[in-house]
Order: sequence, then structure tokens, then C-alpha cells
Amino acid sequence: LPAAAAGGINFAEIKKQALFARAVYRSEEDIRALAGSYQYRLSLYQTIPDSQITFFLATSDSTQAHLISVRGTSNVENAMVDIALKLLTDEKTGARLHQGFSYAAKQVYAQIKPLLRRNYKIQFTGHSLGGAVALILAMYLDADRLDIEQVITFGQPKVTNLAGANSIAHLNIVRVVTPTDLVPLLPPFDPMDLSNLDIYWHAGKEVILLEGDRYAVLEAADSMLRAAQFILQPLTEENLKNHYMAPYLELIELKTQSARRVILRNSLELFGNDQVGSSLPGLRSETDRSTKA
Repeated sequence: LPAAAAGGINFAEIKKQALFARAVYRSEEDIRALAGSYQYRLSLYQTIPDSQITFFLATSDSTQAHLISVRGTSNVENAMVDIALKLLTDEKTGARLHQGFSYAAKQVYAQIKPLLRRNYKIQFTGHSLGGAVALILAMYLDADRLDIEQVITFGQPKVTNLAGANSIAHLNIVRVVTPTDLVPLLPPFDPMDLSNLDIYWHAGKEVILLEGDRYAVLEAADSMLRAAQFILQPLTEENLKNHYMAPYLELIELKTQSARRVILRNSLELFGNDQVGSSLPGLRSETDRSTKA
């Protein structure tokens, strides 16, 4: 992910990907217009009847890049139930993957693969379950030795285990989350399961959108510990509201001009308050400001 400042996260690029992640919920005309505003052409827009997965492929010949966006579910409650499926070994990657997500990714893969140019870089995005499918799709195309430039997802649930996450550590994966969005924390993580190497595990960097211009970055076990605290928290309507793209885009927009990274003394302290945007304890500022590219 290109940095807007030394050590920073590029929120201009994150905003771009968030707009493409939101666009897949809209009409083909809206998608085509957004793609054109970024000098892409819409190469494919499709809903697969079997799985009802909607996705699109946009192509920029001037920058030699493809962008793939996958739509999430419209029913968050169903999404939380669907996430609870067991991991199964995937033949193409050898990784242990969520059965439903990998099935959907294979369907998208079959439609998109013939349209991809081998010398083009590929970007992936998606929201919720769409982000999970986008990540697995990146794993499939990485196995084909295509050029995976970046994967930026929003509110993405876990898709694989620790070994699977380690197998894609070479990919540029950024998972953008809000502090009280439930879906990225699912399935829940219990620290007592650490000896079980087949539990769900997140890959890549987790960028947590805090109030105003603030954000935090967690990786590996630090990121997983957020889920451990989640199982102790009562569920509220705010948890569901904070999963939708609207609050994501609002928090991202606040960081496109200037973004201030904070360091968590303890990742569990993110749950000290119920509301996204409330003052969070246990944070200290870091001299790291990202500006709009």
C-alpha cells in the first residue's frame, strides 16, 4: 500500500477502495461512472445465480491494473450465522479455508480469470462477506502467480487459520475495521484456544478507524485479542450499525487530509466505550501523520 507519509497508511487509497466496495451494492450505471472517474473501464459486472454473489472487474489500460470488488451480504444477522462453518482444506491453495467463502470465491474466479492480463497488477476490495471472498480470490490468483498489488477489505470476517494466514504473509493485505463492528471479530477467539492451530486467524494489517483523524494498526495476535474481549461484551444495535459502509466512509473521510496514528497499550481497551467515536482509553499518540496523496 503506497504510504502518504513515512510509516503512514494512505487514506486516499483506502477511500478509493471503500468507494469501490460500496459501489458494488449499487447499479451498473453507478459502477461504470465511478470506474470512469478513476480511469478504469468496467470489464465485467455479474451476479452468480447459485450463490447470489455480485462482483465486478474494472480495468485500467493506462496504469495496467485490474480492480476486483465483491459485494457483501445485505443481512448482517445471517452473515454472523454463516461465519460459523468449519474450516476445510482447499485443493488449489492447500490452506484451510471457510467452506462457504471459498465456494463463492471459486465461482468468481471462474468468471474473472479468463479476462485478466498477466502483466497487469490486481487490486481487490470488498465489504463484509465480500471482503472475505475477495481475499480468498486473491489467494487463488496468487497461486496462479499473477501480480497481486493489494487487498483492502472493510469489515471482513476471518477466512482461514494461522497456517493459512502465514502462507499469504507476502501479500499486501489491509483490513479496515471500526472498533465495535462485530463481523471482523467472528468467529470469536478464546485465548484458551491458542494451542489449537486450526482456529480461525486473521491475515494482514488491521487498520482500526478511531474518532477524528486517529487510527490504530494491529497485527497477528494483537489483532486476534480484540475478538477475545468481544465474547464478553453484550451485543447492541450500534454493533450492527457500525458494520455498514456509511460509518466506514465517514471515518475514512476524516483521515484523508490528515491522519494521526495512535499506539494501543492494550488492544482490549478498544472496548472501554460502546460507541465508535467516543474517547478511547489506553491510547497514546505517535508522531505519524498521513496526508492526502
